[in-house]
Amino acid sequence: MPWRSFSSKVRSILDEVLGADNFVSLISFATTSGFETKELARGGDYLLWYGKNRESGVKVRPLFEDARKEAGDGGYRWVVFPDASHRALTARELRGEDSFPRDARLYKPDNILSQGASSEPQAFTHNGKTYNPGSNSHWKAQFPEGMKRLALARRLHVSENTIQYVRLSDDFAVKSRNNMWTDTLTGQFTEDKIFVVQTNTKVVERCMLLTTDPGDLVLDPTCGSGTTAYVAEQWGRRWITIDTSRVALALARTRLMAARFPYYLLTDSPEGQKKEAEIAGQAPPGGPTEGDITRGFVYKRVAHITLKSIANNENIDAIHAKWEKGLGPTLAGLNKILKKKWQEWDVPREPADDWPKEARTALKEWWRMRGVRQKEMDESIARRAETEMLYDQPYEDPKRVRVTGPFTVESLSPHRTISAGEKRRRETEGFEGTRVRVIGPNDFGHIIIENLKAAGVQNTVKNERLKFDRLEPYAGVWIHAAGEYTEKDGKTRRTAVCIGPEHGTVGPDLVKDAAKEAVQGVGFDLLVVCGFAFDPHVSEEARRYGKLTVMPTKINADLQMGSEFLKKTGAGNLFMYFGEPDIVIHRVPAGGAGAAKVKAGPDAGQGKKGKGGAGGSAAAGEQLVVEILGLDVYDPTTGEVRSHSTDDIASWFIDTDYSGESLFVRHAYFTGADRPYEKLQRALRAEVDEAAWSQLYSTKSRPFDPPASGKIAVKVINHYGDEVLKVYDCAK
Repeated sequence: MPWRSFSSKVRSILDEVLGADNFVSLISFATTSGFETKELARGGDYLLWYGKNRESGVKVRPLFEDARKEAGDGGYRWVVFPDASHRALTARELRGEDSFPRDARLYKPDNILSQGASSEPQAFTHNGKTYNPGSNSHWKAQFPEGMKRLALARRLHVSENTIQYVRLSDDFAVKSRNNMWTDTLTGQFTEDKIFVVQTNTKVVERCMLLTTDPGDLVLDPTCGSGTTAYVAEQWGRRWITIDTSRVALALARTRLMAARFPYYLLTDSPEGQKKEAEIAGQAPPGGPTEGDITRGFVYKRVAHITLKSIANNENIDAIHAKWEKGLGPTLAGLNKILKKKWQEWDVPREPADDWPKEARTALKEWWRMRGVRQKEMDESIARRAETEMLYDQPYEDPKRVRVTGPFTVESLSPHRTISAGEKRRRETEGFEGTRVRVIGPNDFGHIIIENLKAAGVQNTVKNERLKFDRLEPYAGVWIHAAGEYTEKDGKTRRTAVCIGPEHGTVGPDLVKDAAKEAVQGVGFDLLVVCGFAFDPHVSEEARRYGKLTVMPTKINADLQMGSEFLKKTGAGNLFMYFGEPDIVIHRVPAGGAGAAKVKAGPDAGQGKKGKGGAGGSAAAGEQLVVEILGLDVYDPTTGEVRSHSTDDIASWFIDTDYSGESLFVRHAYFTGADRPYEKLQRALRAEVDEAAWSQLYSTKSRPFDPPASGKIAVKVINHYGDEVLKVYDCAK
């Protein structure tokens, strides 16, 4: 289908869903790689912009692009110097062979007349000559005050028998962006791609700056490499991003964790107040600040100087009167020495060869004062002119570096397992009521079995890999493969494999059904339950089947790419058994000072070693402290469960009041054998406060109040990036 027809089709669909009246704009942007066709290659792409309700208003933050002129562009053929003297550009300067002086500013003579006769005569005298606007015209500036101020500010250009307005090239050095973005190329000299369909950062950034403010929430339902989250993090927007591919989520997480951003000055901060006062030329307001990001950043401004803003600036009169007290007598003295009757516009820029020393000194002083006066006037003009906010150019604090703020990565809702229920439904509800029994693995299951047979299952210890002697598809309802493996003592064990949903979460129901089938089967010793994500209650269910060992095994997200992209060498950690955290929960006096360790009570239903309980619900005035002792890891080569130290743990997190819906990280800690903050210190090129870091580099949490929900959740991540979530009931 031709692209034009395709884009029209997409728009018609969006018009129907979002409302045709809410269409705002079609934005075209350039891309590096063209889209090849048999006709004409396409070197760009499109954005369709819809508002929620265009009638009630769409939030728009205007963006600008550089509009500075080069010599000769659009009539800019003149230069004016700091002392307001001016000249035309030379032919060599216009051709670019010579550069005009750095302190000069480009300008062009512009029209100063408007159509329509004035009600009264508007004869205006400038530099000793009188000018009339004509019979059917009038001056654009208010007559006579506005015209006088233009003359005093040296904003009138004499051209033969007419006067014109002096429009400087930097009076408004930017122009509003339209819906054609030609500066959005990516490539070798712009940014590296880490994802095949990665969107250009500049495109996402521009969309975000155009339609949101700091603190706003941005949703991207197609995460990809995480460009939206990355840009939102840089510009102080909150974000939620979603993807069905765990490969994409892993790339996005890595990208965010390694990112460094500039530190922008907040309006609601002492530094921001000081900067705002500096820009406005006023004293800082003082008062308390809260660092509220929703009040925005301190942005650079660009003056929008117009003829009207100059003509209405009364401060020009005051500046001229102040400096006339020095310029008038100096000119009078120069005229007396040279026996002249020069007016201000007659004074030459350079002295003649035969001038006496006193005249040379007077001329130099006169032009010096003229330059200072002009500088004051230009500053007043810029200060009193309207300004445009540059929302893409906030002021930075070069002494600070930002890293990504706290965020979590969650799987599909871990409390809504669709595979087991869906399978039951299919067993009893077929086409037109026909009973259908679903057995054995599907196509996805065959891919998992093939790779599981080659790779085995790796736990956190290098030499404790479960290697299958035999593994074949199994025609079961919940069990999809069966096989054997040999322990170190030479004993052969039978293994059943249950494969969880391709795009879902393994829940306790699936584990229960698979375990029952394994127990009722041909004497399986081990049940390997494979999944991309696990419900936190799976670990509880896995301990209920006596001699049958249940081994929740996480599938590497790479397997979602398909077997054709993977090397079946068995060397990669495609299947990992992480184990579960070995946790002790203590009760301590509120406040933490002089807190004594309280022996943990019964396991509160958690099962093993008497760990994981809080010793009953916390009494009034008590708080909880979570201590992580390590990981309990199953050794498939011996069939034993052993405790490992915290060296295997990279980080662990606590939701101190688990809602049962989602994990909210309230405490974050880092462990491990190495000193991870040293890498952070090198990356930031800064000193890390070891006292502050010691609170994070810990196996014991800070005290916290007992959860209102009665439950806490602990997430543990190892050095491979694997993670496990476990829920503890503190109310028992």
